Amino acid sequence: MKITDISLLQNSFIAFIAFSLTASAIYILNDYHDIKEDKEHPKKRDRPLASGAVSKPQAIIMMLLLFVSGFSIMLLISTQATVILLVYVVMNIAYSFYLKHVAILDVTIIAIGFVLRLFVGSSVTSITLSVWIVVMTFLLALFMALAKRRDDVLIYLDTGKKMRNVIDGYTLEFLDASMGIMASVVIVSYTIYTTSHEVALRVGSPYLYFTSLFVILGIMRYLQITFVLKDSGSPTKIVIKDMFMKLTLAGWLITFAWIIY
Repeated sequence: MKITDISLLQNSFIAFIAFSLTASAIYILNDYHDIKEDKEHPKKRDRPLASGAVSKPQAIIMMLLLFVSGFSIMLLISTQATVILLVYVVMNIAYSFYLKHVAILDVTIIAIGFVLRLFVGSSVTSITLSVWIVVMTFLLALFMALAKRRDDVLIYLDTGKKMRNVIDGYTLEFLDASMGIMASVVIVSYTIYTTSHEVALRVGSPYLYFTSLFVILGIMRYLQITFVLKDSGSPTKIVIKDMFMKLTLAGWLITFAWIIY
């Protein structure tokens, strides 16, 4: 286990800061490009650019500073991680200006972005990624991205306003079916991971499958929030505000750590 390696933790933290700065620049670019649409959105209209709290010139200056800072910091610790960061930026620029208007491809790009974060962490720590963590991160991110698109479709059905042109490529039936499929695949993949003989040898315990309970509960709760409560616009807010999700996540972390350590 390398969790107690201070140098690796330091590199991880620096990479986290660098990636966060760069990702923030991308978010500004996306918001700058979507000002008109965001002003019509019931939630996004309160964002700094859409609300007018930040002017366009201020946003451009801030975006450039964040880009330069992020790349400069990342370059200090890893050239390979910087290349991955560049791929992330190019992909998201393409997303902001075109790819987000292509149904299915838009949510796929979002999911790939989370996978690239993993590869950055792997590059700065020299820790080889398990195929399982790559696959499950992609699947879970895709699941949540579909939930966000479902939220956009619901807004359109309720108000008649298209928050994104891409929703022409989606229907509630398609998104409900897709989310159901992805939820099933995530649970099956995680269960296979925790019962894998290879994984059991690596972590030194055959009981990792106990943590599957929390994954199943978390997925079911997210589906409930999406389908019953109709509030899936922000995965981050759901995790922060929903007590059930917080307890489930805490249970998973504690159980996982107890089994491994």
